[in-house]
Amino acid sequence: MNLTPLIPIVAIIAWAVIKMARIRASRPESSSSELTTRVEELERAVQGVQKELAETQERLDFAERLLTKGREERRVGS
Repeated sequence: MNLTPLIPIVAIIAWAVIKMARIRASRPESSSSELTTRVEELERAVQGVQKELAETQERLDFAERLLTKGREERRVGS
C-alpha cells in the first residue's frame, strides 16, 4: 500500500489547522463580565433613545392638534 500521494494532502490540512490556530490565538478574548457590561450599556442607550422618541412623538401629536385646531377655527371664522 503506497501512501505517498497522501503526504501533500496531510501537509495542506496541517498547514490550515496551524493557520487557524494562530488566527484564533491572536484574537483578544473578551471576558463574560466585559460582554455583560457592554450589553447593559447598549440596553441603557436603547432605553434613552426610546424615551427621546416617545417625547418627540408627544410633541408631534401636540403640534398636529394645534394645527388642526387652527384650521378648524379659520373654517368657522370664514
